[in-house]
Amino acid sequence: MFSSSHPSAARGAHTGPSSGNVKMATDLGELLVPFMPTIRVPRTGDRVFKSECAFSFDSPESEGGLYVCMNSFLGFGREHVERHYRKTGQSVYMHLKRHVKEKTTGAAGGAIPRRRNGKVFLDLELNRDLNGHDYEYEDDAKLVIFPDHFEIPLPNIEELPALVTIACDAVLNAPSPYKKQESDSWEEEIQVSKHARSLRQQDNGIRIPPRGWKCGKCEMRENLWLNLTDGSVLCGKWFFDGSGGNGHALEHYKETNFPLAVKLDTITPDGADIYSFDEEEAVLDPHISEHLLHFGIDMLQMQKTENGHHTDNHVQPRVSDSEVIQEAGLKLKPVYGSGYTGIKNLGNSCYLSTTMQVLFSIPEFQRAYVGNLQRIFDYSPLDPTQDFNTQMAKLGHGLLSGQYSKPPMKSDLIEQVMKEEYKQQQRGISPKMFKSLVSKGHPEFSSNRQQDAHEFFMHLINLVERNNSGSENGSDVFRFIVEERTQCCQSQKVRYTQRVDYLMQLPVPLEAASNREELIAYESKRREAEENTRPLPEVVRARVPFTACLQAFTEPENVADFWSSALQAKSAGVKTSRFATFPEYMVVQLKKFTFGVDWVPKKLDISVDVPDFLDLNRLRATGLQAGEEELPDLTPPIVIPEDTRAPEIDESSVMQLAEMGFPLEACRKAVYYTGNMGAEMAFNWIIAHMEEPDFAEPLAIPTYMEPELPSPILPTASVLDNQPPEESIAIITSMGFPRHHTIKALKATNNNLERALDWIFTHPDCEDETEVMSDTADTEPNENSFSNANLNSESSLSPEQELSSPRVRDGPGRYELFAFISHMGTSTMSGHYVCHIKKEGRWLIYNDHRVCLSERPPKDLGYMYFYRRLSSC
Repeated sequence: MFSSSHPSAARGAHTGPSSGNVKMATDLGELLVPFMPTIRVPRTGDRVFKSECAFSFDSPESEGGLYVCMNSFLGFGREHVERHYRKTGQSVYMHLKRHVKEKTTGAAGGAIPRRRNGKVFLDLELNRDLNGHDYEYEDDAKLVIFPDHFEIPLPNIEELPALVTIACDAVLNAPSPYKKQESDSWEEEIQVSKHARSLRQQDNGIRIPPRGWKCGKCEMRENLWLNLTDGSVLCGKWFFDGSGGNGHALEHYKETNFPLAVKLDTITPDGADIYSFDEEEAVLDPHISEHLLHFGIDMLQMQKTENGHHTDNHVQPRVSDSEVIQEAGLKLKPVYGSGYTGIKNLGNSCYLSTTMQVLFSIPEFQRAYVGNLQRIFDYSPLDPTQDFNTQMAKLGHGLLSGQYSKPPMKSDLIEQVMKEEYKQQQRGISPKMFKSLVSKGHPEFSSNRQQDAHEFFMHLINLVERNNSGSENGSDVFRFIVEERTQCCQSQKVRYTQRVDYLMQLPVPLEAASNREELIAYESKRREAEENTRPLPEVVRARVPFTACLQAFTEPENVADFWSSALQAKSAGVKTSRFATFPEYMVVQLKKFTFGVDWVPKKLDISVDVPDFLDLNRLRATGLQAGEEELPDLTPPIVIPEDTRAPEIDESSVMQLAEMGFPLEACRKAVYYTGNMGAEMAFNWIIAHMEEPDFAEPLAIPTYMEPELPSPILPTASVLDNQPPEESIAIITSMGFPRHHTIKALKATNNNLERALDWIFTHPDCEDETEVMSDTADTEPNENSFSNANLNSESSLSPEQELSSPRVRDGPGRYELFAFISHMGTSTMSGHYVCHIKKEGRWLIYNDHRVCLSERPPKDLGYMYFYRRLSSC
């Protein structure tokens, strides 16, 4: 540990005590001259990380303090600063140390005012676990020059060069690097749309159902927007995380000029996400409840139901979910050490905390990140705060090392008993840097609102897949193959298809409740009480057998808009799902959240007797059976309306190319097929295509597309919807990349050109010719059985490839429960999450920063259940 220096110390520079002597520098300016080019003053937009290490959860309050690089402004703990120095050659760091001292108390129990030798001059967030009235803080800062560890106490204005003084002052007073992000994503002031008051809605009789939405122009069932003028339901654009749509909502606006749209899955009693295509930004609509009511969505009723707990007539269960799930009233014993570190709640971040606690209890995730910690850290980019693998390794080490979960000293416990008070000892780690990274660019997770733990789990699996560097992939343990059997009800012919998924979604059939008679009696009493304005009876919770949920999962479901290749027409069809492979770890989600017929969002008040041991072997897929006849491998007729609008072409780029001597029509094609990305990109296209016979022919915009390769494993009508645009393929192939590799990259990045290029460079091993056949592979959505996790390129692989690949860990379908996540509240957009994990034969409860032994794990009230495969079956 380097010696702590105080502002009142003798001016000059010295080395730490480890050097054995003190070397004074007569001229600080002369000492810093060789390093002046590397010292920067933070500019607008620079983020200064002076409260947390990029590789650990060390802070200025840690024993070794924090070192802030005076060039990159990244923070490093004592164990990691040397690595940064060796990698970058950056020598000058600001060392920050905060001393936290408990105030002494007088005979009356009040704090005795004492004069501080130093002062609090660091703009740091105080530890919220410490009462600011009971503690005082002293901050020390100094410049440290590596590798000799020369130390220059701060402030030292008289002898430091002006540039250094300005830079130090700017670093000391810089705001938190997360404040701007929080301001942008959480507190942005959204303006009322100019169209809100004058919006004219069409009386076309459209009523929007509470579920089962689909884009009116494609097969998208996510990121759907309701146009508030005509009631059209259309998909939006893609997001950074790979989700999104095909932009049909925007196209509809360009055709109709209907300006306002609301995102369907964001409607709550407090409002909804509204976008103005005309104003090109998110807006407010003071009349949103009226505008939604026009299409059958009653927000006023939603508000009444959501706030019902404020009325005297609403009666909660005798023991609330919150009390049971959090094991309130029980004296839970705190535990400390490796694997028992809590995570601080940043404000509705418990969905993240519970998910990460469960994932890092899995050995494969531990090995992938914590086991490879040194390699990940050594090969991290210059800004490790923006590297997913680095931040995963950091979080995993923080949870598993035990460094941030140490039991209180025996002397402290004795003092607390003597004073008859108890101070919270479990502080946990703050996931601010991790949350900032994994939520970047995501419209929901970057907000400060509560989110669905299931959706975050799938989002994180997506990130793990994208950032897999070829070593052990933690998400492999969840991946499995689903076999879907679709049957034409009229011809009785069948088709078998396969796809990749990561979790099993179980419906909860309320009609199968074991206490059905009690529920019927309760409903009768409730209606009678409402009619006579009497207090409501005590709520009765439905008890649904787990076997009934499993049976509902196996039942055939109707296929919407099924096109029978045997009949060459639309027909009735049914589909069943089975497991072609079983994963190492099975995640089971109970579908507790739904919408009522009046669009009131609600959580099913249910109890399910989830078993400790689960046998799914009877759900193993069997493939085509004797006597079954397959549906013909034909695709339905594809009709694409001819686009009569002229293509948008950047004429300035065309003229730049034409001035080089290339034919005008060739220049127009080059600019068009490179997406108006500039003359340089178009020039590359010309060089790659100038030998083609139709090089100088006029530009012809195709009005239809055909799949290049048949895909017998696909549901019909899915090939065209999932084939990347030919223009995007042409841009990348013109750079010399293989066509099949290009298509795979575009699919993995939702047709984003820039990200597709990055994907190609980070996946050089994906050029295997055996993957050509997977270029057009995809599957149709399945709402009821599995998770619809078409997250990455792997989910587009043919089943033969997946089954022969070690990326699918097939085995017996017998499992043992080891963790579950529970939700308290009426909606996924509110409430609180906790998780229970079984370690070393005992159940523990992880409730934010608190980790305790569980007395009564509420397995029947969980939301997501995690099973591990039994080793001997």
